[in-house]
Amino acid sequence: MRVSIAEIAKRVNGEVRGDPDQLVSGIAPFNEATGQDITLASEATFLQRLEETDAGCIIVPQTYPGGTRNLILAHNPRVAFARVVAIFHPFPEPEMHLSERSMIGKDVVHGEAVFVAPFVSIGNRVRLGSRVRIHPHVYIGDDVTIGDDVEIEPNVTILGRCSIGSRVIIHAGTVIGSDGFGFAPDGSRYHKVPHVGTVVIEDDVEIGANNTIDRATFGKTWIKRGVKTDNLIQIAHNVEIGENTVIAALTGISGSVTIGRHVILAGQVGVGDHLTVADNAVVGPQAGVAKSVAAGETLIGSPAIPIKKFLRMSVLLPGLPEMKKKLNKLEKKIRKLKPNSSEPEKR
Repeated sequence: MRVSIAEIAKRVNGEVRGDPDQLVSGIAPFNEATGQDITLASEATFLQRLEETDAGCIIVPQTYPGGTRNLILAHNPRVAFARVVAIFHPFPEPEMHLSERSMIGKDVVHGEAVFVAPFVSIGNRVRLGSRVRIHPHVYIGDDVTIGDDVEIEPNVTILGRCSIGSRVIIHAGTVIGSDGFGFAPDGSRYHKVPHVGTVVIEDDVEIGANNTIDRATFGKTWIKRGVKTDNLIQIAHNVEIGENTVIAALTGISGSVTIGRHVILAGQVGVGDHLTVADNAVVGPQAGVAKSVAAGETLIGSPAIPIKKFLRMSVLLPGLPEMKKKLNKLEKKIRKLKPNSSEPEKR
């Protein structure tokens, strides 16, 4: 496929600077692009090196002042580049295909252009929307509901009664609807607490590879519209995650946590049970959240503390050994000033 810069700019709502008739046939990283490629330079480190790339076209911020290269100026270069990637690597066209080597239960209802690969197992009374693509070795339990335009990658498990919205992507190896970690002790052993709730995943969610999302004890574990999760994430029973929150890899969220809208949880964050992380909060990497987080607050560290306090502490840490030496010297001087300090004072 060869596309003119003018056509690409039109599709991403950008502005051409340079030759609009220049053709490109692919995308490539900044340092590897050739004259047939389009690339991205959204950060200052790349904008200062535009002459170093051989790319036929470069997507840059709308405010970029000059340049002698073929450019597309975009309000949000990263979003524009994502749209360009979709031009050259589109999703497969919808097709109706139910493999004879799949197992489909009773009373299954599906929409148009549903693709079911070999070795898929679909339970009874499952409802599939239109343009759903289910890859090999997926298991879907009884009474599951799945919306339109959903992509389910290989080896995903969606257990009974869970609900998946439209335009959802679930990456390989994820398990949705397993029992939560709930046991009641009687002093000598632990008794399993039955988990009879479900999982609800709303529209436009993307779930990374090897996530585990537990069903609720009662009610629902709720992943709201637009949430994006990275790989290897644990979401426990009765967790609620607000719209357009993003969660990085290796994060663990304990039971009955409420996370607000537009929250960012960085890699390896741990959130204790029954806590609230309010709207627009940011929790830094490897943070241990032991108490609720206020709206708009930025925390880091374990236990997690406000980032300004953490940075002040971090500045002091390298100097602690030297401070300890100085304190020891001061203590010795004080003892010399009080030669009988070891004896109790007489009154």
